[in-house]
Amino acid sequence: MSLILPVFAAMTLRNTPPFFSARRRLLGASALSLLPMVSTSGHAQTVAAPIKLIVPFTPGTGIDIVARQLGPKLSQKLNRPVVVENRVGASGSIGTEAVVRSAPDGNTLLVSVNTLVMNRALSPNLSFDPLKDLTPVALTSWGELILVTHPKTGWKTAKDLVQAAKAAPGRINYASPGVGTPHHMSMELFKNTAQVFITHIPYRGTAPAVTDLLGGQVDAMFLPIHVALAHVKSGRLVALAIGSERRHPLMPDVPTVAQTGLGQVNVAMWFGVFAPKGLPAEQVAGLNQEINQILATDEVKTAFSTQGMDPATGTPAEFARLVERDADKWARLVKAQGIKPE
Repeated sequence: MSLILPVFAAMTLRNTPPFFSARRRLLGASALSLLPMVSTSGHAQTVAAPIKLIVPFTPGTGIDIVARQLGPKLSQKLNRPVVVENRVGASGSIGTEAVVRSAPDGNTLLVSVNTLVMNRALSPNLSFDPLKDLTPVALTSWGELILVTHPKTGWKTAKDLVQAAKAAPGRINYASPGVGTPHHMSMELFKNTAQVFITHIPYRGTAPAVTDLLGGQVDAMFLPIHVALAHVKSGRLVALAIGSERRHPLMPDVPTVAQTGLGQVNVAMWFGVFAPKGLPAEQVAGLNQEINQILATDEVKTAFSTQGMDPATGTPAEFARLVERDADKWARLVKAQGIKPE
């Protein structure tokens, strides 16, 4: 056992990632100078604590894809381990709360989607408020949702679905992975805009919902492009419309809801990175810069585009304003539709 030499502490400070505050670097140096190090080769070694990227949903979801693209590249840039950890449950609230309760030191970050603010409107008794208890760090991407149906319905357009729903209110149904998910809230916005009653069938996750949709047990569903694309191409599902302001390059023949004459239904999902409240502004800015550089690489652009997601960048302040606007939008919908939590 040997004490770290002062020169090694100085080297450690010079190699500290730029987003750490000066105060933390000084405290870290003091702590390191007092800690004994174990080395089998006779040389002192340090291992930086890993950064955790908490994903509050299951592997394979859009959020998980974002986190697993960011993780290795962020690790290389910061010269620190970065671990993606899925903490699922309660429509994302379990993983989110874990980040909210974490120390604001940059070691624990949340990768989330606009479900975050949907849950805020649906569950006012949550133990945290995402607008007050989290710090927006970086917008990473946008994802589009496609309105699809089973071929047996015979519907070819979103108008066909609306006409069927108006002819038999409540008889038509739709699936979602659960109350408060983007899939659920998107269809509720569609219903509110088209002024129709379509029965909601909530499932516990996307996989069982899609299974029953493919089997014809449910009639329709909003799905992310990366989930719907293969089934539409194979003919097992029919794409009726896309819930965005413009058509998507992966499905150029699918019109927007507005182009079908049913009104503006923009249900695009934003994805982004958050930190616990209190993370120093210089660390937020440093992380934002590193993440924006990663998002600008051709590798990430290609990985995202094949999944129907579009990289997006901006400042922490711009991301914060987006989150606030979206929270207001979905709160109005929850009230208008009388949506209740499960």
